[in-house]
Amino acid sequence: MPSPRIVRVRPVLLSAPYADARTDLEVLLHLPSGWRTTGLVEITLDNGVVGLGEGYLAVFAPRVFETIVELVAPTLIGRDPQDIDRLCRDLAVVTGYWSLQGAAQHVLSAIEIALQDCRAQLQGVPVWRLLGAAANRPLKLYASGGDATGPLPMRQELDRIQALGIDVVKIRARRHQADKTRWCQRQAAERGIAVAVDMTQNLAVPSQSVDEVLGFVDEVLRDGGRLPVFIEEALGPLATRHYAELRARLPGTRMAGGEIVTTSAELNERIAQGCYDIAQPDATVIGGIGPTLEVFSAARRHGVEVYVHCWGGPVGMMANYHAALAGGGRVAEWPIKPYALRDAMLVHPWQVTGGTLTLAETPGLGVRLTPQIERDYAFREDAVYHCLVDPARVPAADWR
Repeated sequence: MPSPRIVRVRPVLLSAPYADARTDLEVLLHLPSGWRTTGLVEITLDNGVVGLGEGYLAVFAPRVFETIVELVAPTLIGRDPQDIDRLCRDLAVVTGYWSLQGAAQHVLSAIEIALQDCRAQLQGVPVWRLLGAAANRPLKLYASGGDATGPLPMRQELDRIQALGIDVVKIRARRHQADKTRWCQRQAAERGIAVAVDMTQNLAVPSQSVDEVLGFVDEVLRDGGRLPVFIEEALGPLATRHYAELRARLPGTRMAGGEIVTTSAELNERIAQGCYDIAQPDATVIGGIGPTLEVFSAARRHGVEVYVHCWGGPVGMMANYHAALAGGGRVAEWPIKPYALRDAMLVHPWQVTGGTLTLAETPGLGVRLTPQIERDYAFREDAVYHCLVDPARVPAADWR
C-alpha cells in the first residue's frame, strides 16, 4: 500500500474570551479586547487523516503566523507526513536564513506537531506512546496564573487551585511586588499550597540584576515570608550568563526558564552552562515535540528537571503534555486562567484529579477542529497581545 501524502496545509486563526477582563492584570495590560488568539496548522492527508499543530507566535502576530504558513506550505505538499525529520530539515532550509531563531520557528513548531499528530493517528496510537512512553503515567501539575489585580480575585483563584488538588501555584511578581508574594504565600499556605514566582524577565532588555533579584528575595523573607519553591525568568535574555552566579548566591530555591527559546540547541547550551535547575521548553516555540524531547535528554545528562511550558491553546498544551510523558517528565504547567477554546477542541475532556493530569489513549494528540468550532471562535483582528504597555495604567493593589 502506498504511503499517504500531504494534500493540504492550512493556517487557522481562532479567538476566544480570555481570563477576566475586570480582574486580570495580564488582560488589562496586554489584551485590552479581552480576547486571545490561537494559531493552528491543519495538515490534511490524501486518506482523510487530519493533523493539528499550534505555534505560539499567533498570540502576538497572528497575520505573520498565517503568512509564514502559507509561504512554506508548498514545501510539504505531495510528501510523506511520516518522514518528519526530512520535512523539518527542508523547512529549516526554507526559513533558516531569515528566521533560524524567531518567528518562523513557531510556525515550524506547529507543522512538526501536526505531523506527529498525523503519524500517531496513522499508527492508531497516542503521540506519547508513539514516542516511546511505555506507561500512561499521571503528570503532576503546578497551577500557573497569579496575576490578579487584587486580593479578592486572587483568593478565588487559590480556591479553584485547591479544588483541583494542586499544591503549587506560580504567581507573577515583579521585583517591587514582595508584598504581593508574601500575601499569596500566607493565603496559599492556608490551603496547603506552596508558591513559586515568575519575575517575567524573559523579554526584559535591559534585565534586572542579580543583586536586584536577591533584594527582592530578602524583602519577601521579611515578616514571615518564605523562599519561593522556584523562581522563573529572573533574568532577561541578554543576561543569561549571570544565572550561574544567581544560583550560587541563592541556594535555597531553584531557577527556572527557557520558554521563549526557539531552538533546542540554545536551550541545551543554557542547561550545560548551569543556568537552570528547571528547564521550561515549549513545543509550540522550540520546533515541535521532537526538539522538546532533545531538551529532556540534555536535562537528564546535567541533572536538571524539565517542566514543559503550557501557556498556549489546547493543541499546544496537548503537544507539551505528550512530550512530557514521552520524555520522562514528572511535572507540568497547568494554566488556571479561563480560556474556552482549551476545552472546546478536546476529543475527551481533561482528566485532572488529585493535582495530576492523565492523558487519554486517543490516537494522535486527542484534539479536533470542526466547522462549528471555527464559527464559534472566529478570529478577531483585535485579539492581539500587546507587549509594550504602561503598568502605571493599572492602580496598585493593597496586598497587606
